[in-house]
Amino acid sequence: MTNAALPDTAQDVAGRVSTGLHQLMQHAMPSARDIRFSGLTRSAGGLSRENWSLDASWTDADGHHAHRLMLMRDAAGTLLKTERTCEFAILKALEPSAVAAPKVHWMDPDGRFLGAPAVVMERVAGHCDYMVLNGDRPLAERLGLARAFLDLLVDIQAVDWQAQGLGDTLGLPAGMPSRHELTRWETEYRRVQLEPHPELDYILAGLARTAPAARAIVLVHGDFKPGNALVEGNRITAKLDWETAHLGDPLEDLGWITNPVRRREHQIAGHWERAQIVEAYARLTGHAVSEAELTWWNLFSCWKLAVIQLTAVSEFVAGRYDRVFQTPSWLFRPMLTMMEGLR
Repeated sequence: MTNAALPDTAQDVAGRVSTGLHQLMQHAMPSARDIRFSGLTRSAGGLSRENWSLDASWTDADGHHAHRLMLMRDAAGTLLKTERTCEFAILKALEPSAVAAPKVHWMDPDGRFLGAPAVVMERVAGHCDYMVLNGDRPLAERLGLARAFLDLLVDIQAVDWQAQGLGDTLGLPAGMPSRHELTRWETEYRRVQLEPHPELDYILAGLARTAPAARAIVLVHGDFKPGNALVEGNRITAKLDWETAHLGDPLEDLGWITNPVRRREHQIAGHWERAQIVEAYARLTGHAVSEAELTWWNLFSCWKLAVIQLTAVSEFVAGRYDRVFQTPSWLFRPMLTMMEGLR
């Protein structure tokens, strides 16, 4: 009789991560010697990746180096199919810009060393708080951070993606960016769909019928929210989670943060709501914002969120994900309400 294999312990997993990271660094820096790690710890990560923090040191021809690092490795059950090569290129392109983002060091695009695709970046000071704009800070501090988040969004859109060669890496949208993104997420929807969703099909048809043209092509974060940033004191120290970033319509991220179903994350009731955000954005960029266009991107944001939730359901059913997600039926009513504004 054979014994069943015992499940890996946390120590086993950490050991493999340490070994893989050592091999990745040695491959990237052949002259490096005396590579040492301390404090390797898996922290709470997002829905698609594992986060490992550590301190690393090594010596090479330029002397001794010591860095606080963060390793982001794809999880076994990942909700979003993204490319580490694109994420690495974006973070590299952001280094000379005004955008607060981590400095990236190395990547393992196909999991050759770490067993799954991964990137290694500098660990930035600060903490993550989804509800920082509606927490227990004084109103003046929360308003200051709200404006700082909008400034950051505008800085992202101002990145000279052409000079940084991101067009070659990310690819330009085929035709109208709105239709391009809708097609992209429809493909994902069909991939993970386990049962009929007539409401989502109806909304998809409405989005396709009313897709707006873009006034420019900019770098879009794709999941712009306080929960994907680090804050220290009253300062945003880094924007994180660039795996869904792409080139597209400047109103896409604005539509995400003015989406009514996400107002508790992005807005401060009575002080920093849709009208104030749009007014400030127009002042900072010089772009007038059409209500119909913005409503389209609000609706698209909800539809995209619904697809992401269906991805989680599909991964759970397949046994690759251990967190139960509800179907996105709670989004149907607000989406149908928004559709009234597109007619």
